[in-house]
Amino acid sequence: QVQVVESGGGLVQAGGSLRLSCIASGSIFRLNAMGWYRQAPGERRELVAMFTSGGTLYSNSVKGRFTISRDNAKNTVYLQMNSLQPEDTAIYYCKVVVDLGTYWGQGTQVTVSS
Repeated sequence: QVQVVESGGGLVQAGGSLRLSCIASGSIFRLNAMGWYRQAPGERRELVAMFTSGGTLYSNSVKGRFTISRDNAKNTVYLQMNSLQPEDTAIYYCKVVVDLGTYWGQGTQVTVSS
């Protein structure tokens, strides 16, 4: 079993910044991928940024504004979000892929006011 916990969401004005954190714990023998998705109301869940075995992925909509980083020793990933816009408003979910399967956090709300 793997536990995934996100933190760092909140309310920010357009142009502001937030930093999200995600910690994975439990039966992690090998971390195959870890990163962030988001889901806005009425929309599908979409990739934001992700570390994978093939490299780092970013959605085109966040390139140049968001940066994903990690602390491998702590099974933690971060998402630094700069120049936030109202269209970035969503619930942000952390996704963890290990040999046992895929796990999601409960999500953290990010709201950007105009």
